[in-house]
Formats: sequence, structure tokens, C-alpha cells
Amino acid sequence: MNVMGSTLKLTVLAALISGCTMMPKYQQPVSPVAAAWPAGTAYPAQGAQGTPAADVAWRDYFADERLKKLIALTLANNRDLRVAALNIDKARAQYRIERAALLPSVAAGASQNAQRTADKLSVGGQGGVSRQYGVNLGVAAWEVDLFGRVRSLSEVALQTYLGTEEARASVQIALVAEVANAYLTLMAGQERLALARQTLSSQQRSLELSESRVKAGAAAGLDLYQARTTVETARADAAAYTAQVAQGQNALSLLAGAAVPADLLPPAGLAGVTALTEVAAGLPSDLLYRRPDVLAAERTLQASNANIGAARAAFFPRITLTGQAGTASNSLSSLFESGSGAWSFAPSISLPIFNGGANRANLEVAKVSRDIGVAQYEKTIQVAFREVADALAQRGTVDERLNAQQQLVQASDKSYRIYEARYKNGADTFQNALIAQRALYAAQQGLISVRLAEQTSRVTLYKVLGGGWQASDAATGKMP
Repeated sequence: MNVMGSTLKLTVLAALISGCTMMPKYQQPVSPVAAAWPAGTAYPAQGAQGTPAADVAWRDYFADERLKKLIALTLANNRDLRVAALNIDKARAQYRIERAALLPSVAAGASQNAQRTADKLSVGGQGGVSRQYGVNLGVAAWEVDLFGRVRSLSEVALQTYLGTEEARASVQIALVAEVANAYLTLMAGQERLALARQTLSSQQRSLELSESRVKAGAAAGLDLYQARTTVETARADAAAYTAQVAQGQNALSLLAGAAVPADLLPPAGLAGVTALTEVAAGLPSDLLYRRPDVLAAERTLQASNANIGAARAAFFPRITLTGQAGTASNSLSSLFESGSGAWSFAPSISLPIFNGGANRANLEVAKVSRDIGVAQYEKTIQVAFREVADALAQRGTVDERLNAQQQLVQASDKSYRIYEARYKNGADTFQNALIAQRALYAAQQGLISVRLAEQTSRVTLYKVLGGGWQASDAATGKMP
């Protein structure tokens, strides 16, 4: 057993030596965007007020209780998010497989071998049955990682696993924002439908008035036909918005992964929506540490960097150790008696001499993959910068748009009331009243659109700054 002791020492020594690796040292690429957000009339002033979006839990950001419950339902049932979570489990298991290769695989075994010798082949012309029993503990083909090949592959699996976690967070951020925007869009659709029905009712009254005036000879037949066109237009709008509301409810059900209860559907009217929490944009460099998609791209880059180490190690010898120790006997009763000990030790070494340039090509592939990872990482940062800049431009101008649209609605309403009163008194034509009514209707629909844009701009800014991946109870360190 002294030989086995020496073998064990050699194995431990090899394990200590195998701590080296041929991976190049990872260096984070320089950010390819400006150090500050764009400035100008389209952008809001950047101050220190507000909390970073990534630090604001979605339960704290959204004030509407129905929306909170709907988001919670979506996070529990949405299939895209479920796939992302399962990908994490898969990557975690793959990492454990690669990491296990760093340690010897030890297995216990027991065997019996029975053999009968033919009479004509045996001494004395009489055959017999011989048996052999064995019990052993062995190490199966363990690679001594002298040049870090296995360690590099383990690092690749680790970075892939961490990248899937970031991808899951990115899916959740997008999902939270998508649910919120679908919820707000449905509110706007319901408000448009209510306005169309209100306008239809008003136009029907105008049609009745025109019919009575035509019968009395106080108006021309043209007024009657013009009134009917406005009624049919309003009726068509009401039907179209009815379909939009139904489609909005279907969209929410798809996102939620289940039928949305009636008590979670939004009320009509964006005017009463509680203002969402203001968040600070911070600096562009913050995106490198707060946006999961940027972090996922960097994990992919780090995995490509580690893969270079495995490709480099392929140029050097690979040492594999196989051995076992135990007892063997030709009878079961004497299996553990003195003198039954047995062992075997079979180290092997493989040195690449000629493989047609495959190793060099694999190294080149690994390096090019790393360069591709750098470009993709930089592109992800640039896209993130553009998304935040666009969201800031929207936030910087939407308040002025909203104020202007409100003033337009007020002016259009006054104009319509004046023309309607003049027409009823016979002082003006029906056509002028009709034009004023259409202008008011368009202005009111425009106001709904701008209110929706104001709310969704807040959601979008929250999303692109990396908010929405944690719940208000995220102090536990777990995602909901």
C-alpha cells in the first residue's frame, strides 16, 4: 500500500499545481458613449433629485393597487419569465458539471467473475469452475489540470450561468414595463371609447335637431345629410374603440399568463392616474452596473475571454490519472483476509504533435469570439445610452405638449359652443358648427394620447434606467 500512498501524494501535488490558468486577464472595455447625457431644450435639467431607478422596487414605483396585483400575477404566470428562470436552472446545473471535473471522480465497486474450463483444455482432462471476487475503490480518468483547461471551461460555465441570471432580470424589467404600458393603454382605450359614445349621443341629438329644422323649413336638406355623416362617423369610432378595448384586455391576459380577474382591469380615464415616482437618470456609467442586459453582455464577454484559456491549454500535454485499490480473492470468505490487497495505477499523458492546425484554429476562433463579444458589449451600451437619451427627450417635452393640448381642448370647446348656439339661433350655418365639433373631438382624442404618452414616458424611463427587477421586499435578496 506504500505505492498507493505515493500515488495519493502525487495526486494531491498535481491538484495544487493545477491552480494555474492560461486565461488572459480580463479588462472591462472602455465605455463607448459620452460621459454625460445630452443637454438642450428637449431634455430635462439633470439634478441630484430622485432615487436611482434600479433602487426603486416596482411595488414602490407604481401607486395603483390594481396594477401592482396585475404585475404580481404576471410575474407568477408569464411563460417568457418562466423560460428565463428555467434557463438559469439549466445553466446552474451545467456549471456544476464543469466544476465537478476539477475534482477526482471516486467510485466504489464490487465484482464477481465465474469461469468454467472445458474438460479437453484442462490438465488431467477434467474441467472445473473458478471464481474470483473483488471489492475496490477507484479514481476514473481524472485530468490533472496543469495548464488550466478544465478550470477555464469551468469559468466559461460560471459566466454563462451568471449571464442567464442577468437575462432573467432583464426579461422581468421588460415584462413589468410592458404590463404597465398595456394597463395604461387599456385605460386610454376605455377613455376613447367613452368619448366616442358621448360624441355619438351628442351627434344623434344634433341629427334630431336638423331633422326638425328641415321639416319646419328653417334649414336646408344638406344640413340633414351632414348631420348623418357625423353620426355614422362617431358610430364607426365607437365600434373601433370597442374592439381596441377587447384587444387590450386580451393583451393583458397574454402577459399575465392567465385570465385577468375583472377587479384587476383598469378604470377608464387617465386623468385620475396617480403620478409615478420620479427617478434620477444618474450618469451613463451607471448603466454598466444597473442594466441587466449590459451585465449579461459583459458576462458573455468574460465567458469568451475564459474560453481563450481552454484553447491555449490544448497546445500542452494532458495528464490523466486512473487508479483503484481494494481486495481480491477466489473465495468470498477470504475476500478481506491478509494478503488479498490489490491495486492498480495507470497514469497517461497525451502530447499534441500534429492535428492539421486544429488547435491553432480553435485558438483563433476563441480570440475572434472574444472580439465579437467586445463589439456586442459596446453595442449593448450604445443602445442603452440611446434608449435613456430618447426617454429623457420624451420626459423633457411631454409636459409642454400636455399643457398645450389642454389649452387646445379648452379653446376648441368654447369655439364649438359658440358655433352651436349661433346655429340653433339661425345666425350661422350648420357646416361651421360641424367643423367646430370635429375640431373639439380631435382635440379631445389628442389629449387622451398625450396623457398616455406622459404616463408611458415615466414607465419607459424607469425601465431603461434598470428599474423593475425587484419587489418592495427585495431586502431578502431574492427576486419575486
